[in-house]
Parts: sequence; C-alpha cells; structure tokens
Amino acid sequence: MKTPAEAAEFITAFIAEAFAESGISASIAPDMALIGDDSNLDSQKLVELCLALEDWAATSGFEFDWTSEAAMSRSQSMFRSVASLAKEVSEQSKAAA
Repeated sequence: MKTPAEAAEFITAFIAEAFAESGISASIAPDMALIGDDSNLDSQKLVELCLALEDWAATSGFEFDWTSEAAMSRSQSMFRSVASLAKEVSEQSKAAA
C-alpha cells in the first residue's frame, strides 16, 4: 500500500526529470496544476507520467487506472494537481490491498 506522500514523491521526481529534459525551470508544489492553461506539463509528458505510474503500481502490487471517467472529468479529475493525483494513486493502492 502506497501513501499519498510516497506517490507524491514519485510524481514530483518524474516531473522534475521531465522539466530538466525540457529546460523548464518551474517549482513543483503539491498544488501545481497537471492539466489546463496553468500546467507546464505537456500532454505527452502527462501520458508518460501515467505510464510510469502504471509500472510503479505494478511493482507495488496494484493496478493504477488513469482512464476512468472520473480521471477524464476535468471538474473531478485526479489530474488537477500533484496532490490530487498522489491521493488517487494512494486510494487505488489501498483499494487493492
């Protein structure tokens, strides 16, 4: 079972690497937007993050589902922020335990 802090650490490390590769200097905070006009993360990197989370989840013994209707709904999206995505990953981990 993964905690929100563990998930946030993984997500933050992935984003930091993506920003470094792209030459983006932006701080990564729990409330950083992952989608929308305020996001520094492009759609390709967001998909890569989701695939990396799938792999991370699989090695941790659960399946990360990022294609659900809730995930795709902007108003309720797990992709609103780093914190909301970390919380969703943790909740999916707990549900699988």
